[in-house]
Amino acid sequence: MDSVDVFVCLLVVAIIVVSLLSNVLVLICFLYNPEIRKQVPGLFTLNLTFCNLLLTVSNMPLTLVGLVSKGQPGSDAFCNAVGFLETFLTTSSMLSMAALSIDRWIAVVFPLSYHSKMRHRDATVVLGYTWVHSMSFSAAAACFSWVGYHQLYASCTLSETRASHGRTQFIVFTVTFHALTFLLSFVVLCITYLKVLKVARIHCKRIDIITMQTLVLLVDIHPSVRQRCLEEQRRRRQRATRKISTFIGTFVLCFAPYVITRLLELWPTVRITQHWGLLCKCLAYSKAACDPFVYSLLRHQYRKTCTDIINRLLKRRSMNSNDWQRRTGPSTIVQALESPRAIKGCAP
Repeated sequence: MDSVDVFVCLLVVAIIVVSLLSNVLVLICFLYNPEIRKQVPGLFTLNLTFCNLLLTVSNMPLTLVGLVSKGQPGSDAFCNAVGFLETFLTTSSMLSMAALSIDRWIAVVFPLSYHSKMRHRDATVVLGYTWVHSMSFSAAAACFSWVGYHQLYASCTLSETRASHGRTQFIVFTVTFHALTFLLSFVVLCITYLKVLKVARIHCKRIDIITMQTLVLLVDIHPSVRQRCLEEQRRRRQRATRKISTFIGTFVLCFAPYVITRLLELWPTVRITQHWGLLCKCLAYSKAACDPFVYSLLRHQYRKTCTDIINRLLKRRSMNSNDWQRRTGPSTIVQALESPRAIKGCAP
């Protein structure tokens, strides 16, 4: 193994550790806090978390094995099953992000009618479409033998090495698959979040006008207070833009290189190096490690839940320690040492 392969192996290990810990933490918060479970976006977040967890424990370790062994991990049937699972999980996670963006768009643009437009039943229907969509492409790829070990990515994924149909059919399937998963999700993310950003800027502008009118009326206000109010206005305007940029930017940064590479390799004249293919694969895997922070752990509700869990654990540990000290306090230890049995045991 050269230095690049070693670096990629370490990168995959880091992604596995971060993805596993962060997604498990999101799942713990979901189970611990009943308020999170009551919210409609919690269903989309839960589906995204399960997809990331399954991808972390199934596909990522096998990619690491393929990197180390320089060959296919397991038999053909096993690799086909893993490739089917990767196609299903990746598609479901992309569509879950699109569903979360639609939910945020409805909540911001139609706040008064949000609870009537987006109910748990509606979220279940959206998740049902997500699973049917993902299962359709995964089953089609498996039936036509378009899944298997791909040396360029050192993983079991979409591949035409053992395809039972012609190359033209595989090209049509690949283009359609990425158009209806990555491109569709990207378009939905852009449309919904840009509309959310537009509404957020309108609200910020209204708040700024009210704040400036208040500052004008308060003639005797201290200059430092006035400066803090102006700085808060600037941070408020930047906060919405930063969040929207994070949602769309992480999606494009992680998935776009891999999808573009998969489309470019369909052309016979294009030559793609394995190092670039492995890097694109790692970027796609890194989305599973980024999602818990982008959609959950950085939100106030999840941070508060994590703090409550930690405080409860520390309090329980402190109570157990105090209880042990009461049961084995100085008087108990002295009595034990002064007992005849203890003295006899200490005698030479």
